[in-house]
Amino acid sequence: MAIIVQKFGGTSVADVNRIRAVAETVKRERDAGNQVAVVLSAMAGVTDQLVGYVADAGGRSHSPEHDTVVATGEQVTVGLLALCLENIGVPARSWLGWQIPVHTDGVHGKARIEKIDTDALEQCLNAGQVPVIPGFQGISPEGRITTLGRGGSDTSAVAVAAALGAERCDIYTDVDGVYTTDPRIVSSARKMEKITYEEMLEMASLGAKVLQTRAVELAMKSNQRLQVRSSYSDVPGTLVVDEDEIVEQEMVSGIAYSRDEAKITLVQVADKPGVAAAIFGPLAEASINVDMIVQNVSADGQTTDLTFTVTEADLERAVETIAAKRDELEYADLVSDSKVVKVSVIGVGMRSHAGVAQRMFETLAEKGINIQVISTSEIKVSVLVAEEYTELALRALHTAYGLDAE
Repeated sequence: MAIIVQKFGGTSVADVNRIRAVAETVKRERDAGNQVAVVLSAMAGVTDQLVGYVADAGGRSHSPEHDTVVATGEQVTVGLLALCLENIGVPARSWLGWQIPVHTDGVHGKARIEKIDTDALEQCLNAGQVPVIPGFQGISPEGRITTLGRGGSDTSAVAVAAALGAERCDIYTDVDGVYTTDPRIVSSARKMEKITYEEMLEMASLGAKVLQTRAVELAMKSNQRLQVRSSYSDVPGTLVVDEDEIVEQEMVSGIAYSRDEAKITLVQVADKPGVAAAIFGPLAEASINVDMIVQNVSADGQTTDLTFTVTEADLERAVETIAAKRDELEYADLVSDSKVVKVSVIGVGMRSHAGVAQRMFETLAEKGINIQVISTSEIKVSVLVAEEYTELALRALHTAYGLDAE
C-alpha cells in the first residue's frame, strides 16, 4: 500500500463541522487502499489569538514559553480529528511533536526540522491506524517544545512525507490547485496539471500564497512529490514534481505578483568602490532583506543614483537605517515609494527559449506601463511597476505568453 500524507490548513479545520469533513476526506483516501498520515494546522485565527495571549503576558516572541503556549493550537485539532475519525469507523491516534519525536534545532519561534523518528508512526500505520500529527511543532535538543514559524505546518507535512517515504504529500487549501496567475484578477487563468519545484519555489517567493517557500525547498531537496488540492471538492489538484516528470516545458508557466514591495532611491551617491557595501551592510545588520537593485550609469564619473527594493514592512526601518549613515554616504536625497508592485514571469522553459524578457518589455510598453527596476534569474524575469498598473500588467502578460484558458 502506498503512503499518502494529507495536510489540512487552518480554514479546513476552522470548526468541528469542517473537521468532520476532513475526516471524510481521510476516509476516502484510506478506502482507496492507501495508508494515510494526516498533518494539521490550528483552527483559523487560533495561533494569532495565542500569540496575543503571550504578548499580553509580557512574553517574548522567540522564547521557550512562547512556543509552549502557541503549540497548543494544533493539539486541539489533532485530538478532535482523531475523535471524528473514530466516530466514522476509522482507527486513529493523535500525536504531539515531542511524542513522535520531531527533532528540531533550538531556535524558538522559527525552528528548523533536523530529523523525524518514524518508528512510532510506522507502527501506527502498520496497525491499521491513521496517525494524526500536529504541524508547526517539534522538540529542541534541550527537550523543549519548539515551533517552526508561520507556514510551518506545510513544512511539517513535507518532512513527515519524506521521512515515511510517502508516495505523495497532498496539501489541502481553499484553492483547487496552482493557477497560471491569480484567477481573481485574470479570469482566463487556468489551473496547471503539473509544475516544477523550481517554478513553484519562484512563485511562492514572488507572491503566490499557495505554498510556503520552506516547504517547497524541502520537497525539492528530498524529491518529495506534492499535490495542491482543494479542501472543498474532490477534484485532482496540481502536482509539484521534478522537472523530468514534465515532458514539454512551456516557455512561461506562470505570472506572479507581490504588492509587499517598497522602493528606495539614493540620489547622487558617490560613484566609488565601497559605497554599495556601506549602504547594504547596515541593512543586512538590521535584518532587512534587499531584493531588486539597479544603479544608473554615472555620466560624470563622480555620482550616481542607486535604487533598491525592500518589503513594505521594512521600509520605515530601512529609511531610518540609511538616514543614520547620511554623513558617511554623502547622498543628495533619499526618495521612497511604497506604491509599487513586482510582477514576475516564471518558467523553466526560459532556459531553452530566447526573447522572454523582450516580449515582457514590449508588452508593458504597448500598455504604457513604465518599468522602474528589473531583475532576472535563470527561470524568471521580474519588473517593478507602479501599483496602479497591477491588473493591466497581469492581464496583458498572461495573454502575451499564451497562458489564457481556451
